[in-house]
Amino acid sequence: MNPSHLSPPQAAHPSGGAANATPPTHTLRLILGDQLNPLHPWFAFTDAGVVYVLMEIRQETDYVLHHAQKIIAIFAGMRELARQLQAQGHRVHYLAIDDPANLQSLTGNLSTLFALYQPQVFDYQDPDEYRLDQQLKDFLTSSPDAINITSTQVDSAHFYTQRHEAAALFAERKPWLMETFYRHMRKRHRVLIDGPDKPAGGQWNFDADNRKPWKGTPPEPPDLRPRHDHAQLWQSIQAAGVQSFGEPAADNIRWPVNRAEALQQLDHFITHALPHFGDYQDAMSRKAWRLFHSLLSFSLNVKMLGPREVVNRVEAEWRAGRVELAAAEGFIRQIIGWREYVRGMYWAQMPGYDQRNFFGHATPLPQWFWSGETRMNCLAAAITTSLHNAHAHHIQRLMVIGNFALLAGLDVQALHRWYLGVYIDAFEWVELPNTLGMSQFADGGLLATKPYVSSAAYIDRMSDYCKGCAYDKKQRLGDTACPFNALYWDFYQRNTDRLKNNPRIGMAYRQLAKMPPDELAALQAQAQQARQRLETL
Repeated sequence: MNPSHLSPPQAAHPSGGAANATPPTHTLRLILGDQLNPLHPWFAFTDAGVVYVLMEIRQETDYVLHHAQKIIAIFAGMRELARQLQAQGHRVHYLAIDDPANLQSLTGNLSTLFALYQPQVFDYQDPDEYRLDQQLKDFLTSSPDAINITSTQVDSAHFYTQRHEAAALFAERKPWLMETFYRHMRKRHRVLIDGPDKPAGGQWNFDADNRKPWKGTPPEPPDLRPRHDHAQLWQSIQAAGVQSFGEPAADNIRWPVNRAEALQQLDHFITHALPHFGDYQDAMSRKAWRLFHSLLSFSLNVKMLGPREVVNRVEAEWRAGRVELAAAEGFIRQIIGWREYVRGMYWAQMPGYDQRNFFGHATPLPQWFWSGETRMNCLAAAITTSLHNAHAHHIQRLMVIGNFALLAGLDVQALHRWYLGVYIDAFEWVELPNTLGMSQFADGGLLATKPYVSSAAYIDRMSDYCKGCAYDKKQRLGDTACPFNALYWDFYQRNTDRLKNNPRIGMAYRQLAKMPPDELAALQAQAQQARQRLETL
């Protein structure tokens, strides 16, 4: 156990504090909870007139209900960065969640700090969430507390692209396609490129090679992440009245709290998991929740790691002959392709993207989203993993939980809030397009070219979830029929007018056209019954 990440760092003193040892403050710089990059250009030199501000606030814990481990890990990472900065000679003002001076809102605390330090300049890095970006802009342009302060917004020095770069790329190209963006990024940044602009291995995408089910071998690598005891921090969070869900595991959290630990995790992934990642990246099993996934998304999304260094390490492993090209390309595509792509979609569509609901789905989420207590093995496994670990891999999120939510017509905005809260790597810029666009097709096809739905057959092919389940994967009708089957056909039938002209799902409608009317009616009745008894499935 590592108890070194428990207490908040000491706050800086304004001018005149600490026996008048500190000079006047000319600049305040804000660091948000997902900006934990110790290599940001800000920190290249020390200036006694600059104070860095970090704050643990109820505004950020409460805007959706969050997983306990997510709150703990972000606060622990913030405290660790603050201590590192202080050790390097920077001045830091840290507001802990239980600090009596903490007003629990971003702008409320800034007003107080502006009055305390009297800075001439306020600097902040690009917020990655629209709501924070807008909140800061509104405050800095309209608040009397900020009217005499020069504000500067700087790049977070993290992503390959600028916010609106994807929108500019697609300005003359409709519709948006991730593959187009991905190839552009590969060429521009010379990633897995041979010669002037040819893809390594002669093809851009090896996705077809990355769909093997896992039968138990090779074994899941050991979990070599360090253990942390954050029990004291968790007590402070609870005492402050913060509500959460999921397993806190406060005395045994294994998420990194600093860049050094994130780099160790990258090393472990490269050595132990990357060689098998490509084959099994879509596989699911009740016997191994991590399989060969990197678990680097939290470190990346709070910026302890940069995407370039991760991509470069993976490409170097392939060029050194230690991993297959399909494994390297499959992982790199997730970062330089999908991650940057969904960020571009987010900034192109906000505000308002979070209100999209193409199918008009509004059924409340069943209570088992917060307990995992359902007789459907696949959903029980995926949701329980999420609640226990604040993490599930992309196929569990998309093709189990998201698939069921779309087929059952669950409330899109409620689902978005659940995904945003439950996953430790979920920040709105990356979660919202993945949930509303990719998973729920709620944007009507802006992000995805088709709804990602399936019957039980896909889940059975990619997992061991169907074995021993209370429901029969092959049955469509009856009390023991897998709910996915009837819901699948009913979804397409209900949405014929919306989807029948989509060229990627023509086969489903050709099969529906061949289905006898009485069989289709029975499937619709079975699906309606399932939707009416969601709580007891």
